[in-house]
Amino acid sequence: MTIHSHLEEFHGLPVFAFPDADDESPGAASLPSPESVAWRIAVEAYESEEEWEDAFARFLAAVDTEKVRALIVGAWSDVYDTSPSAVITALVAARDRLPALRGLFLADIVMEECEISWIVQGDISPLLEAFPGLEEFGVRGGNGLVFPALRHERLRTLTVETGGMPVEAVRGIAASDLPALVGLDLWLGTSNYGGDADVADLEPFFAGTRLPSLTRLALRNSEIQDAICTALASAPVVARLTHLDVSMGVLTDDGAAALLSGQPLTHLEVLDLHHNYLSTGVRTRLLETLEPAGVAVDADRDNADSDEEEDGTVWRFVAVGE
Repeated sequence: MTIHSHLEEFHGLPVFAFPDADDESPGAASLPSPESVAWRIAVEAYESEEEWEDAFARFLAAVDTEKVRALIVGAWSDVYDTSPSAVITALVAARDRLPALRGLFLADIVMEECEISWIVQGDISPLLEAFPGLEEFGVRGGNGLVFPALRHERLRTLTVETGGMPVEAVRGIAASDLPALVGLDLWLGTSNYGGDADVADLEPFFAGTRLPSLTRLALRNSEIQDAICTALASAPVVARLTHLDVSMGVLTDDGAAALLSGQPLTHLEVLDLHHNYLSTGVRTRLLETLEPAGVAVDADRDNADSDEEEDGTVWRFVAVGE
């Protein structure tokens, strides 16, 4: 699986792409009301004639930004070797212009613009510090991602999509105090693309003590999916979850069996395991155990594929890597 499509909805709002510099200067009458959409601001990923900060300045001039509720940062120029530091600086400088901002997504960039593991990232903490009213924050790309431990009082949803999440970023999120966080979605990725965390680094998520409001947990797209599921089988946080997502990774019968043999999962509303390497027998056991209790189980193998070498070595892959 690769990411081919830009976000169409964010923070409960339809996405509207702010016109690029080649279009006629947009007037207020030709634009949607500021609070009715999630505004996507982007430039060409390759050899752009306009810098992202200039596109953002046009946006600030054209829109009543005091009413804007959600922003999406699309491609900036040369995303494959340039960090979003200038983008982040521009956003932070405009914080007083965006008092109603509640949703922010950094790097809504698709494969045709830049593969997820080639997106150069940076330190995103200034954004969370500058916008204490944020309720939803997302970021795509793990190359150079820095996420130090922080505290944010209002954040309810955090999504980090990578083909390989640096262990220091994982540890920073795990050490953060996020008392209002309801949903956490981490794409951990593979060691081939910098995903060097192990299951011990995830222990704070399993305990859940820094995330007292958490009810939706996704630890997915991981090559250590079996170890994650084994830890979740006895993790204290599971008892208060409504949604558990361990999809998109290298999940085999071992991990699924550990989940089934651990603490009860019948209180869940949703268990998502799609893109997996389960046998028919284990897949059937999951469905027969949990669906009668009302759990919506997605155990679809999806497009999970494996390669076997002549010596019997089997290679399995996460859904989103490069």
